[in-house]
Amino acid sequence: MTQELIISISGMRGLIGENLFPETAAAYGSAFGSFLKQRHSENKKLSVAIGRDSRPSGSMIFSAVASGLASVGIDVIDLGICSTPAVGIMLRHLNCVGGIVITASHNPTPYNGIKLLLENGIAPSKELADQIIQMYHQKQFTFVGSLDCGTVNINDQANQVHLDKVLAIIKKDKIASKRFKVVLDSVNGAGGPEAIMLLEILGCEVVCMNTEPTGVFAHTPEPTAENLTSLCQKVAETGADIGLAQDPDADRLAIVDETGNYIGEEFTLAFTSKFVFSQMRGSAAVNLSTSRMIDDIALQAGCTVLRTPVGEANVANTMVENNCVIGGEGNGGIIDLRVGPIRDSLVGMALVLGLLTETDKTVSQLAAEVGGYTMYKSKYPADKTQAEAIINKAKTIFADAEINTSDGCRFDLPDGWIHIRTSNTEPIMRIIIETKDPETANAYTKQIESIRSEVLES
Repeated sequence: MTQELIISISGMRGLIGENLFPETAAAYGSAFGSFLKQRHSENKKLSVAIGRDSRPSGSMIFSAVASGLASVGIDVIDLGICSTPAVGIMLRHLNCVGGIVITASHNPTPYNGIKLLLENGIAPSKELADQIIQMYHQKQFTFVGSLDCGTVNINDQANQVHLDKVLAIIKKDKIASKRFKVVLDSVNGAGGPEAIMLLEILGCEVVCMNTEPTGVFAHTPEPTAENLTSLCQKVAETGADIGLAQDPDADRLAIVDETGNYIGEEFTLAFTSKFVFSQMRGSAAVNLSTSRMIDDIALQAGCTVLRTPVGEANVANTMVENNCVIGGEGNGGIIDLRVGPIRDSLVGMALVLGLLTETDKTVSQLAAEVGGYTMYKSKYPADKTQAEAIINKAKTIFADAEINTSDGCRFDLPDGWIHIRTSNTEPIMRIIIETKDPETANAYTKQIESIRSEVLES
C-alpha cells in the first residue's frame, strides 16, 4: 500500500518518487515563502537559509524548494550539506526571516523531508504550522513577476559559525589536556566533518567511522543499540574512552561507553544536564517521553524540570519562556540556548566531554551513578483512530495513574510511567515504558500488548 505524504507540525516528510516530488517541494516552498511575507510585512527583501543532510535526493529537493521560495520573491541562502543545528544558527547569524532543513532525520535513504524554522531558529508552533499547511493545500501563493523573483546565493560558513558557538560554552583547553580517544560514527550523514573538527580542536584522537557525507548510510540510520553494533565493537577494539553516534542531520547523539557497551540516547541528556547543573543553577525543559533520570539529577542539584509535549519546538519554546539552562529530548537531542534553540549533537559532545573532564570518571562509572531505570521503546503501524482507541482502553486499565494528555497520554505510576502517542513524522504509534526494574517493565509491556491486540482485532 502506498504511504501518504506526511505534513505536520514537524514539516513535510515522504518517499522520493512515491509521494514526495519536485512539484510537491516547490509548492511547499511557495507556501512557506508566502507565509513569511505575511508575517514580515516590512518593505524589504526577505531571505531564507537552506541546509540539507547528505541524502542523494537532497540536491533535487533543494532546487525545488528554492524555486518555490524564489517564485514568491524570497532570496535563498544555500548553506549546502550541513547539520540541522547549523542551519538554525546560520539563519539567525545572517538575519534571515526563516530557515529550511532538507532532511528526513533518522529515516532510511528513500525518505526525505522539509523542516521549517522561523526567524528565531525554532520550528513553527502548531497554530502557525497549520497556517502554512492550509496555504499549501489551498495554493495561496503570492507569486511575483520576473524582476521581483528571489535569487540563490551560496554561503559555506555554516560549520565554522556553528563550531565557534559550541566552543564558546566550554573550557576547550582543559578538555584537550585529557587527550580523549573517541570513536565517531556519523552514518555518512551531514555531521561528520564538523564533528571531526570539534573533536580535534578538543584534543581528541578521533577514530572515524562513516564520517563521509555521502548519504549512503552504512547502517540503519537511527542511533539505537541494534544499529550501532559496529561502533560498539570498534570502541572495544581500539581502547577508546567513548563512542559517539550521530543521526543523518546531526541533531541527535547516542553514547557507547569505554567497554563497548551501548548506554543509549537517554544518557546524553542525563550527562549534559549533570554537567550544566554543576556549572549553574536553573531549570531544564524536557518532553514527556524523557527518562526520569533528569528528575533525579535536577533534584540532587537543587534544580527543577519542566515537561512538555514531544516535539523540539515545544521544548525550545518552553526553554525560552522560562530561561532554562539546559533542555532536550530523550532521543539524544540536546538544546543549550547559549548555542541555539535547536537540538545539537555537537553541543552534546562538548558537554559530555566536559563532564568526563571535570569528574575524571569513565563513561561506565557515570552511567552507573546516574542510571537505575529500565526503558522499553516500541513502535507499531497505527492510524490516529487506532491509537486513540488504545489510549482510551489504557485509561481504564491504569485508572489509578496520574494522567497527562497534552501529547497522546502519559500514565505516571508509583513504579514507573507509560507514554502512548502517535508520531508526527511517521504513520506509527510509539509506546515508551520506564520502570525501576525489568520485571515491572515486562508486566506493563504485556498489558499494553493485550490492549493493542484487543483494539486491532475489534
